[in-house]
Amino acid sequence: MLVSLAKPEGYRLDAADGYIGRCADFLIDDACWVVRWMVADTGNWLPGRKVLVSPAQLDTPDWSHHRLPVRLTREQIEAAPPLDDDAPISRRYEQAFNAFHGLPHYWLGSNLWGHYPMPSSMLGPREAADQPVSRVPDNAALTEPMTTEDEDRIALRSLREITGYGVLAKPGDADTPATERVGRVDDLIIDERTWAVRYIVVDRSWLPLSKHVLLPVELVRDLDWTTQRLHAAATEQQVKDAPSVEHGEPVTDLLATQTDAHYGRPQA
Repeated sequence: MLVSLAKPEGYRLDAADGYIGRCADFLIDDACWVVRWMVADTGNWLPGRKVLVSPAQLDTPDWSHHRLPVRLTREQIEAAPPLDDDAPISRRYEQAFNAFHGLPHYWLGSNLWGHYPMPSSMLGPREAADQPVSRVPDNAALTEPMTTEDEDRIALRSLREITGYGVLAKPGDADTPATERVGRVDDLIIDERTWAVRYIVVDRSWLPLSKHVLLPVELVRDLDWTTQRLHAAATEQQVKDAPSVEHGEPVTDLLATQTDAHYGRPQA
C-alpha cells in the first residue's frame, strides 16, 4: 500500500509497555530515496529528549489513526543514544546506534536494506522487544572499517526540511536544465512495506485553478539544499497535466498506474 507521510508530528508512538511520545520527523536517505529513521520526541515522559527509531523496530503502522507501534520497551528507548538536534546524522552515529540495538547496517549489501529487501525482515517478530538493554560499545565506530569521509558522510535529510522546497521542471522536451517553477514539495508517498519513497506530492496551489499532483521519484535529478529546490527531469507541461491527488489521502493503485503512464514510467 502507498501511504502519505504528511504532518509527521501527528503520529502517536507506543512502545511494548506504554506510551513514549510523538513522531517529530522522518529522515530520508537522499541517495536512494528511502525513509531510514523516524525521530521520536519523548515529550513529557523524557523532556527534551529525542531518539531514532528504525522502520525495522516498528510493528504494522495504523496510518489512518496516525499511530506507530514501536517494538521496543520504554527502558530500551530511555537507554538509547540521544539525538543532538543541532548535529546532522552521520554514518558514525548510525553505526553506534545500530551497535546499541543490534541492527544490521542498511548500507552493507545489494538490497534496499542491506542484505534485506524490507526493514521488517531485518529482525524477527519478537527479537527487538526481547533484547536486553544494551549500551554503545566504546569502540562502536570501529566495528566496521571506514574512511574518515565515510564516517562523516551525511545522506539523511529531514522530511520537514524538504517540505516546502520549490519544484523546478524543464521548459520543454529538450535535454535542458529544469528552470521553470511548477510548485512546491508538499508531501512524500511511500511504499509501506519497504519505506521507499515512490512519489513527490507537488502543491501547485499558488496558481489559479491549481491542484496537487504526483511526481515519480525516479524523475528527481537533484535536490539542492542551498537553494531549497528540487530539479525534475519532467517537463513543465507534464507536471501541469499530471493526475491530481487529494491532499493527505492514500494513493490508490489506479492513480499510481495512471501517474506512471502519464510520465511514461515503467510500473513498479
